[in-house]
Amino acid sequence: MSNKDIRVRFAPSPTGPLHIGGVRTALYNYLFARNMGGKMILRIEDTDQKRYVEGAEKYVMEALKWCGIEIDEGVAQGGEYGPYRQSERKDIYLEYAEKLIESGHAYYAFDSAEELDVLRKKLETEKASNKSYSPFSRMGMKNSLTLSEDEVQQKIESKEAFVIRYKMPENEEVRFQDIIRGEVVVNTSTLDDKVLFKSDGMPTYHLANIVDDHLMKISHVIRGEEWLPSLPLHILL
Repeated sequence: MSNKDIRVRFAPSPTGPLHIGGVRTALYNYLFARNMGGKMILRIEDTDQKRYVEGAEKYVMEALKWCGIEIDEGVAQGGEYGPYRQSERKDIYLEYAEKLIESGHAYYAFDSAEELDVLRKKLETEKASNKSYSPFSRMGMKNSLTLSEDEVQQKIESKEAFVIRYKMPENEEVRFQDIIRGEVVVNTSTLDDKVLFKSDGMPTYHLANIVDDHLMKISHVIRGEEWLPSLPLHILL
């Protein structure tokens, strides 16, 4: 990989003021990009509309500027891989979610909040090792894996609420290299079928960030270690 191919991103959510941990992550990305002669991208991840705070996006950009962190591509700067605001990329995420369904890596789920609560309590009572919607419980739920094609189509046409979930493989090892941690190995039996596309027509972080990193040609992901537990899913996606 040549230095001109080095592309990193800082991708905050406009849910409030930029905190010092976010500045730290942005600074690491920026210094790495500048040291390697690469590009620094600012992407606004505003898929969680319930937590959106008016003015937060502008605050983030002004705060980064005040810190001396220069952005090469972003909402304000533009660039060939835009738009850089996720709420403006909804159609792209739906296209990829549907591709995952077609390839057998995702499925429609029509379970209500009440049915999901019953599942959670049942798994807690049984003291199951995986207490969430997973390969061990999904076949007992209301989804396109348990319903006929006609039933699924009828529910979609009648505009019944649904989400799209990732179909986590059973008992497989996911191996990946982390620059800090070295080789990391996770068994998929410990993971759940995460929601990729929500009933409000917006993607979750898990799908959107992977699609965007791919399409924006991000070469290195530098972020807080709290995202390490999600990385096996991101690798699979």
